[in-house]
Amino acid sequence: MQGTFILIVIAVYLGLLMLVSYLTSRKGSDNDAFFRANKSSKWYVVAVAMIGTSISGVTFVSVPGMVRNLDMTYMQMVFGFFFGYLVIAYVLLPLYYRLNLTTIYGYLGQRYGEKSYKSGAWFFLVSKIVGAAARLYLVAFILQSLVFDQWGVPFVLTVVGIILVIWLYSNKSGIKTIIWTDWLQTLLFLVALVLIIFYVSKEINMNIGEMAVAIKNNPHSRMFVFDDWASTQNFFKQFFSGMFITIVMTGLDQDQMQKNLTIRNLKDAQKNVVSYGLAFAPINFLFLCLGVLLLIFAQQKGIELPAVSDNILPMIASQYLGEVVLGVFVVGIVAAAFSSVDSALTALTTSFCVDILEMKTANNNSDLEKQNIHTRRLVHIGISTVFVIIILIIDAIGSDSIITAIYKLASYTYGPLLGLYVFGLYTRLKPVDKYVPYVAVLAPILCFAFEVAMKKFAGYIVGYELLLMNGLLTGLGLWLLSVRRSDQMVRQ
Repeated sequence: MQGTFILIVIAVYLGLLMLVSYLTSRKGSDNDAFFRANKSSKWYVVAVAMIGTSISGVTFVSVPGMVRNLDMTYMQMVFGFFFGYLVIAYVLLPLYYRLNLTTIYGYLGQRYGEKSYKSGAWFFLVSKIVGAAARLYLVAFILQSLVFDQWGVPFVLTVVGIILVIWLYSNKSGIKTIIWTDWLQTLLFLVALVLIIFYVSKEINMNIGEMAVAIKNNPHSRMFVFDDWASTQNFFKQFFSGMFITIVMTGLDQDQMQKNLTIRNLKDAQKNVVSYGLAFAPINFLFLCLGVLLLIFAQQKGIELPAVSDNILPMIASQYLGEVVLGVFVVGIVAAAFSSVDSALTALTTSFCVDILEMKTANNNSDLEKQNIHTRRLVHIGISTVFVIIILIIDAIGSDSIITAIYKLASYTYGPLLGLYVFGLYTRLKPVDKYVPYVAVLAPILCFAFEVAMKKFAGYIVGYELLLMNGLLTGLGLWLLSVRRSDQMVRQ
């Protein structure tokens, strides 16, 4: 009965997404609409849509769950996020708009050369497809547990079905459709979050004031760590990691920037980035408050919580809060997951077509436009297939906290991008382009070796500061390549 109820909720929800897709694709489904939404998006619509892109189904499940082990210290990173958004708005966006880019990695080609351009694009492709697959895996796993296991449906079919639905509503108009579906999905998962908090408060017999006092007095409400420099939760590590993770995972990420680049002018794009950047602190704070309330609820009811923190909210929502909350929870996580993954799928398709295949603008050539659209659709299908494969690999490996794994991955894969952009923006040096890919690959390898050595010989667990180290090593390598070029020119 529970599985049937959830399936009906999902079917109604997906029908709504298909309606939005139909309405947005009627006025254009060419590549300009798919890649740039014809540069006609309103900044306030994009701002809401980007909240959904950034706050995925992983956030919906992992952030409340992490309170058990890490208290509310995640807010330290969230505070850093906002300052990262300021850098994006006033340093990176002016660059992207001045160059009139379709994908942001075109800057690397203009600044360094073809090899650097391809390196940046490939790092994005690998980073985003693995990160987005990890986000979707968690939602697929929850739906499998709540619904499809009861009917004996294999996990692989669940994953294929989810990817197929996302492909169906995104394949015609791409980012033009995604902006509106993500706008809708953001509103839905925020409503779901508030409703779940409301129903949990009813179960523990607390009004808003009593909840605030209970959360404040709870030992898990600890937010700041200043006294332990070795801790990965130290304020300065978390704050600056949050700042730089935002810069690389948003400002140097085609997925996040593609929506910004659909806005007509720079001033409106900056309004978009600052406004949704401000929204992150209260939204994440609500997720953490929900995590504290879930622990209070479990303690009152004598509930034994699962060992994996990511399973706390799904278990309580499905077993103890009734069908209404279960339906709200399912809509919330599906909306959050889809708004993140559909955007990633579109951005990956765009980057592969423009950066790797070097797809050219048709310029009123109808035959070329038809060929481009055909190629883009094949790429869209191919990337969707890779998504399925990676999700199945993640399922085989497993992870206690997906969100921690995603940020750790970002420290390795976005570090070279950070180094490439900072070096390009703040120096006038020109490294030897053909050697740049070797630097970009070597930096993460050295960081991994350093992380292993520190843990083995010093007992120190390296956190997100790996991102900064990765960027610094990349910058150092680019400087050495620039010195080598200068030496060669002197000899000549």
